[in-house]
Amino acid sequence: MKKRNTFLRLLSHVFSTPWHVRRHFSKAALQRIEQAITASERTHNGEIRFVVEGDLHPMAVMRGVSPRDRAIALFSQLGIWDTEQNNGVLIYLLLADHDVEILADRGINRHLGQQGWEAICQVMQAKFRQGQFEEGVIYGINEIGKSLQQYFPATADDKNELPNKPIVL
Repeated sequence: MKKRNTFLRLLSHVFSTPWHVRRHFSKAALQRIEQAITASERTHNGEIRFVVEGDLHPMAVMRGVSPRDRAIALFSQLGIWDTEQNNGVLIYLLLADHDVEILADRGINRHLGQQGWEAICQVMQAKFRQGQFEEGVIYGINEIGKSLQQYFPATADDKNELPNKPIVL
């Protein structure tokens, strides 16, 4: 059974193309997502990053790299863990696996925990199933922003520690 799942997953990744990402996230949609992050970050001291990836390399799929594993690697590579108040959050979407992961640094994670992030992910995935990709991501940004606003409200000396521009891999 595991072989079959790995094989089907491999096929999904092999046949995922850059067109799939562009189909769901146009240049204009990515700009609106960036604007949503910027607007959200005006209300709190947290940092939000959004990364969308069409597929993983076939060898990564064969090695069993999960969307969560990939999100953890990106969380580190992008320095999201390196914010002054440990309140960076990553929204990672892997289209070939139809999976969204939210990873948060310890400063905010201790307040919300995995259950809080999962609740946001579930609504986002429901929107994605309806073809509402941009809306799903913006919903996630807004919900994460509400939590960050509650625990890390904006201050006069707030600085933008991470870029707000979405990353397409």
